[in-house]
Amino acid sequence: MIDKQKATLGDAMAGIKDGAVVLIAGFGNSGIPVELIDALIDQGAKDLTVVSNNAGSGRTDVAKLLASGHVRKLVCSYPRTSGSVVFEEMYSAGRLELELVPQGTLSERLRAAAAGIGGFYTPTAAGTKLAAGKETRTINGRDYVLEMPLKGDVALVKAERADRWGNLTYRLAARNFGPTMAAAADLTIVQARHIVELGGIDPEQVVTPGLFVDRVVHVPNPKQAGTP
Repeated sequence: MIDKQKATLGDAMAGIKDGAVVLIAGFGNSGIPVELIDALIDQGAKDLTVVSNNAGSGRTDVAKLLASGHVRKLVCSYPRTSGSVVFEEMYSAGRLELELVPQGTLSERLRAAAAGIGGFYTPTAAGTKLAAGKETRTINGRDYVLEMPLKGDVALVKAERADRWGNLTYRLAARNFGPTMAAAADLTIVQARHIVELGGIDPEQVVTPGLFVDRVVHVPNPKQAGTP
């Protein structure tokens, strides 16, 4: 019988290795898997590369992970926001590497990894410092930059509902990068607010099929990102 549920957050995070590339879903404070991030800190894997839309708020969630000293590199679209104090401290001190990726390019690189695409050309960043060292082509008179897939060893995703097979739905904007990251990682770990029986999610409403999910843990009262 297929049952991807894990009894505890610790069980869900077991086996993540040092040096892993960790995809963390979320947009601003929406859809951040706060409990999974805290569990990753407790699990102790180090030298991580974290892929996230932004760098956390205050000293919680993604920012807390950065501050833990377990992250070597951040791949991010918006590292600097009004609450990104931890990133600014660490980056200024030379304690954190940064790869800045435009948001649409970040999403498409993740999708390319999920779809098995070897790379794609985009006009975004052509002629800027972000294109330095990358292959470029002129297509129909316009310059394009070759971007490569962005695959994760692990994805951390927050869902609204899940069943024991790992089929998922999301809550409104909390969906954001979740479906793409789930498909772009070797190991996808999900915290779900509700666990339902098989058939409890209408097949037409499934956003992420269980095929892309490896572990599910029930978090019935998730913390709001940015809240201490």
